[in-house]
Parts: sequence; structure tokens; C-alpha cells
Amino acid sequence: MNETIVARYSDQDLKEFEILISDKLKESKQEFDYIRGRISRRYDADLDYNSGNKPMEDGADTAEKENLNQLAARQQKFIHQLELALIRVKNKTYGVCIDTGKLIPKERLKLVPHTQHSIEAKIKR
Repeated sequence: MNETIVARYSDQDLKEFEILISDKLKESKQEFDYIRGRISRRYDADLDYNSGNKPMEDGADTAEKENLNQLAARQQKFIHQLELALIRVKNKTYGVCIDTGKLIPKERLKLVPHTQHSIEAKIKR
């Protein structure tokens, strides 16, 4: 019988990664809520200010709103990537490079818990 051995982390390692990712996810959601709150306050302040029929927004206000919206979009994308990483943990495929099929080093996963690429694969891209 010809069996293929598939590289994967142990259940104990996966549990540790699940905790790490869950903590990071919680922090990221809190940060996203904070950014959304700042956006909401900016728009509320603009509505109050614009009730005086201000013809154009100040350039700094526009830049700040754009910056906050970009931060929110990035944070939302990061949250989604962390949620996908949790699914991979549950499927026991977490930590396996999608290009090489080799295990991604723990050190890299601790720094970039949502990654699906080993450093070698990332460099080749």
C-alpha cells in the first residue's frame, strides 16, 4: 500500500494557534469597532458643521475620512483572513504552505498568523 504522508501540525499545536488567532481576532474586531466609531463621529460632526451650509469640506477633513475608511477596509480584510485561518485550524490544514505543501515555521505563524505561504514561497512570488 502506497500512503502519502501529509505534513500537518499536531492537535496540541493547532489548539495553541487557535488561541493565538482567536485573541488576535478579538483585538482586531475591537480596533475595527473603534475605527468605525471614529468614522461615525467624523460624519456626525460634518453634519452638524455643514448645517451652516459650508460649501466645501476642508482638505484635511477629507484626507482624514479617506484615511479612516482605508484603515477600516484593511482591518476588515485582516479580520476575514483571521476567520479563514480559524477554519483551516479546524480542518487541520493550518500552517501548511499552499505552494510547497510544507509546514510553515511556527515562528512565522506566530508573527503572521493568517499566512498561507512559507517565506520561500513568498520570495518566489
